[in-house]
Amino acid sequence: MDSQIEVTVIIPNYNNVKLLDNLLISLKKSDTPFKTVIVDNNSKDNSVELIKQKYPEVNLIENEVNKGFAKAVNQAIRVSDTKYVFLLNNDTTVCPNTISALLKTIKRDEKIFSVTSKMIQYHDKNLIDDAGDEYTLLSWSKKIGYNHDISEYNEDREVFGACAGAALYNRQYFDIIGLFDEDFESYVEDMDLNFRARIQGYKSYYSSNAIVYHYGSATTGSRYNEFKVKISARNNIYLIYKNMPLWMKILNFPFYSLGMIIKYIFFIKKGYGHQYKSGISEGIKTRKDISVTENKNTRNLLKIELQMIINTFKYPF
Repeated sequence: MDSQIEVTVIIPNYNNVKLLDNLLISLKKSDTPFKTVIVDNNSKDNSVELIKQKYPEVNLIENEVNKGFAKAVNQAIRVSDTKYVFLLNNDTTVCPNTISALLKTIKRDEKIFSVTSKMIQYHDKNLIDDAGDEYTLLSWSKKIGYNHDISEYNEDREVFGACAGAALYNRQYFDIIGLFDEDFESYVEDMDLNFRARIQGYKSYYSSNAIVYHYGSATTGSRYNEFKVKISARNNIYLIYKNMPLWMKILNFPFYSLGMIIKYIFFIKKGYGHQYKSGISEGIKTRKDISVTENKNTRNLLKIELQMIINTFKYPF
């Protein structure tokens, strides 16, 4: 039976036991067999007790400290033994055919590394949360389809990258691309992975029939907070430094500088200007402490540059 299982569901968990239970209940209804690995980042509620008592089939990894998203996910990927891994945030629920829809999409082309789901807002099931992620010259990651009606984005298509909150990955390609960068801890780590995949010539797709309902910011507590704003700003610097060769940095400097100024003004209005500025400063000061992506392919980088130009005009704000 295990030899027929193609997917391991990976769930990093920190608190929110009720939401985790909802997710595991929804997975029980899946029309596709799968394995499950949950990495608990030292939850303070009874998440671990719930898993052990109600879901003994789950491979549970218990961390003694909160190691962050990237480290937790990497732990699970390393112990998985299926061809594909399906990453899910603990504040999501899935439909019975979600996994089968993702598999159908990823099997279209051997060059597809990741497939992102059609994420729908849990609190308003008529609105899309994410239909694929794009990246622009302004160094902005864009959630495509956010707040659009669910009747839209009903066709599969190639995207710049997948949102790691609900995405299927071809596990063998992690050996080439590398795992999630643990220096990022949380936030932007999926766009960094998307960028590295594109450098290596791999693709990401959006699967319109793979429905995932997303509660949103359940772990951090809000869409914007001091931690999230600061670490996201820092990680945007890391992404640019480690993935773009010198010619791309020089060419795009005016654009991502403008993007940072616009975001700084935005976060000042939100009351997080200091945190955003602090994150940028930390990213610049510590950027040389992170590993730089190797084997940069100029042809693929030119494709990425063109896509960023297109995305800047297509998704300006």
